[in-house]
Amino acid sequence: MRKLSTRRRHPLAGFVVLLMGLVVAGGMYAAFAPKPATAEEASSQQVEAGRKLFLIGCASCHGKNAEGIQTKRDGNYGPTLVGVGAAAVDFQVGTGRMPMAASGPQAPRKTPEYTEEETAELAAFIASLAPGPAIPEDEYLDYKSVTADGLREGGEFFRTNCTACHNSVGAGGALPSGRYAPSLKGVDAKHIYEAMTTGPQQMPVFADTTITPEEKKNVIAYIKKLQTQPEYGGLAGGGHGPVVDGLFTWVIGIGGLVGFAIWIGAHGARVRKKA
Repeated sequence: MRKLSTRRRHPLAGFVVLLMGLVVAGGMYAAFAPKPATAEEASSQQVEAGRKLFLIGCASCHGKNAEGIQTKRDGNYGPTLVGVGAAAVDFQVGTGRMPMAASGPQAPRKTPEYTEEETAELAAFIASLAPGPAIPEDEYLDYKSVTADGLREGGEFFRTNCTACHNSVGAGGALPSGRYAPSLKGVDAKHIYEAMTTGPQQMPVFADTTITPEEKKNVIAYIKKLQTQPEYGGLAGGGHGPVVDGLFTWVIGIGGLVGFAIWIGAHGARVRKKA
């Protein structure tokens, strides 16, 4: 006991205890931390095929080594793609946003220029340049398996973090400087996940360390659930909110009443008597 008590009073005793605590905490985090949504490693043939596609269709804006190209005025003609990961390429190219048809404040969604195989090859090439977010595995896209509790949690997150831009029903909305939050209707679950992970354009990044892959799946499930809900109130005006609802009320509602009043005035008893 005297020997143990002496060691407790040693000047390095506190440091040793702190070090042991850090080791235990780090080991527990490594064991129980949520796994990131990773994809299988691409083959060298796929990377080489992606490099050839990149040199033909992308290098003119992003540089031969994806390092980006700046204008003479130090503007950003094409941003660097080093470190953006396969998920960013799969989202931008898979939704047709890249390559852009014309320069503008925001790249709109359109019909993809590349096939799924070519998109995968481009993503493999960019992923080989530096670590970045990977294309999510299918288990994190199976939103139909989400429980009622998971759906509720996904709804809470969406209403708290997403409705300010995407609207309460995911219909999208306008943003400053000619930009906008696109509609989420009909968007593939994989692309919703990749948008949360990579933060395209003005969207914030929700990395797997911020919200886990399971939580992302809950959000996707809630978005898909919204799109299947009936319009209990009748004509919803596209779900764009009170401004659109007010426009419908004034133009169709009050406008219809004014038109009906004019018709009554033109076909009243006094009019027929004068005739």
